[in-house]
Amino acid sequence: MSTALLIDAGNTNTKLCIADETGLKSSYTLPTRPRNTADDWGFKLIEILRREALNPEDVEMCAVSSVVPPLDPLLSEMSKRFLNVRARFVPRDLPLAIENRYARPEQVGADVLVTALAARRLREERCIIVVDYGTATTLACIVDDAFMGGLICPGVLSSMRSLHEGTAKLPAVELEVASDELSWGRTTSECLNQGLVFGFAEMTSGLCRKLGKQMDDTPYVMATGGLAPGIARVCSEIREVRPDLLMEGLWMACFE
Repeated sequence: MSTALLIDAGNTNTKLCIADETGLKSSYTLPTRPRNTADDWGFKLIEILRREALNPEDVEMCAVSSVVPPLDPLLSEMSKRFLNVRARFVPRDLPLAIENRYARPEQVGADVLVTALAARRLREERCIIVVDYGTATTLACIVDDAFMGGLICPGVLSSMRSLHEGTAKLPAVELEVASDELSWGRTTSECLNQGLVFGFAEMTSGLCRKLGKQMDDTPYVMATGGLAPGIARVCSEIREVRPDLLMEGLWMACFE
């Protein structure tokens, strides 16, 4: 049975996931630090493999989705030195079975294309919008087998950090709400929680409705990213939450 290492290199965190033909297995999240060396990443990987009772030679594939160019050579060197396999980057080395209709295709992040592929494979609806709550909030529009374009908006956590670091009295909060109904906050933490969670939920709803007017059919809206479950609770447009949609797409690229 072939074992693969799937890597999602994002601006804030880098996620490593073990997978085989049957699907995704364990995953681990590390902070993205492009200044680390290939050996730093390699020794972390060895610890992960040891925890999963795997040897480096058990890993036969390494697939990478990266939006952090300075990290790419480090991951390539790590894969070569510690696994003795060539890291394959999507879509450059590992083509994705989805058409890219962006005016400048080279500007589309690999993460957007991979999640678009996964959404297309998982859903039969002709029109889909994928909302990814990452460092930035992105909306990807898929019609038939093509990524048509989308939107890039501020991220939830980056917005919270900006408020916390740019003000004297606003604290960092956990971004959790006790109720699905909006109410005014009675503490600063409640005000921030409610404002960020419900604010991004309403932004998502409004943007999806406007984007849907450009599609022939009502779009099926999927959400992904670590904050997706909480925001989806209070967002009427989101039909499905799949926090690991990108990893599912990488798995599809490797094994389907």
